[in-house]
Amino acid sequence: MARSSHFGTGHIAEPVTGTAVTYRRPVRRPLAAAVAATLALGTLGACGGGESDAPKVAVNKISAGKVPDYYPADYADLVAAAEKEGGKLTVYSNLGDENMAPIVRDFKKKYGFIKTVSVNELDSDELFQKTLSENAAGSSPADVLISSAATAWADFSARKNTVLEYTSPELKELGDSAQLLPSVYSMSQDPMTIAYNTSLMEKPPTTLTDFADIVTGDEDTFKNKVTVRDPEGSFGFTVTRALTEGNPEAWDDLKRILPLSRPETSSGTQLEKIVSGEYSAGFLISASPAYPVVEDSAGLVKIVFPKDGTVVLPRGIGIAAEAPHPATSKLFLDFALSDEGQRAVAEGGLASYREGVKGEGLHTYQEVVDAVGEDNIIHVKYEQVAKDDAAAWLERFDGLRK
Repeated sequence: MARSSHFGTGHIAEPVTGTAVTYRRPVRRPLAAAVAATLALGTLGACGGGESDAPKVAVNKISAGKVPDYYPADYADLVAAAEKEGGKLTVYSNLGDENMAPIVRDFKKKYGFIKTVSVNELDSDELFQKTLSENAAGSSPADVLISSAATAWADFSARKNTVLEYTSPELKELGDSAQLLPSVYSMSQDPMTIAYNTSLMEKPPTTLTDFADIVTGDEDTFKNKVTVRDPEGSFGFTVTRALTEGNPEAWDDLKRILPLSRPETSSGTQLEKIVSGEYSAGFLISASPAYPVVEDSAGLVKIVFPKDGTVVLPRGIGIAAEAPHPATSKLFLDFALSDEGQRAVAEGGLASYREGVKGEGLHTYQEVVDAVGEDNIIHVKYEQVAKDDAAAWLERFDGLRK
């Protein structure tokens, strides 16, 4: 059985909720530029990497205006109600343009009357704070909320009149793992990786223990050359605590790795510095921004899923209770969870978890299962972490940094 770690409602330790962090795919452009500069300087061998070598993405065929047979008979009424809302939708999301673009594109193909989908890119925690503040001031334009901040989602949904109650017809097709909280669904299930610069770390690590062996085997070389996600931020806290809860032996590895490491507050920064060589490697780096970096790097950067425990973080999607376009929001949520929508999710660099979604250039949860086995996946749940427990965990972690 897959291992789990529990997170969730209410407030956790002040340092955790006080810092909003996110991992976003727009790092692709500056990182691609950095890789190009590296190539120009001749630090890489002549090994492909041109546009012709880029992986092709499987074509997503959209059945415009048609919904699956298992949708309720009155779903046409929902579509009609959405059309009356004027074809507009506002999304608050911690995803970048490259992640969201395929989903928005195909949603518009699905429903021709959808004309405008405004995507506001915000930090993982910030989008909830913004929605609450706007509602307190009168009204919020937010229709759909997308974030991977497990604790922030749980805190937000525990409040009254924050999440619109809605049971998606896709739920029975996806299984229990699709529902993270009441009316909050998993849009993707994104794995955390070990990322490394192949010119600075020649031996590929296969486990976190292996990674610890490599860096402690040559401390002079790897001192301050390993990056760790700062657990003072909600993302760093969530994924790192999940690791230690799902695999308690990871504490032994952290004891060896942390004295050689430096914290960063975003995966984008970590990856950029791995590309530049400021860092040799890092762990618990989200695959979603890492995939395009690997593709653009001509072999300079690679990632692995640790076989002794790969943390998988679901990305929550829900509808704001005060959504100005509730019917359109329901169509969007259902589409994101559907077979067509999950293909678009995967095209955008996130890990689709819907069975049957596969194709060249698409990344999926099954890809992680194939790599490490279901028993070696650590699932993050959107559940409560008591303030005292969070503080005690942070104290233990900080004590290993030295």
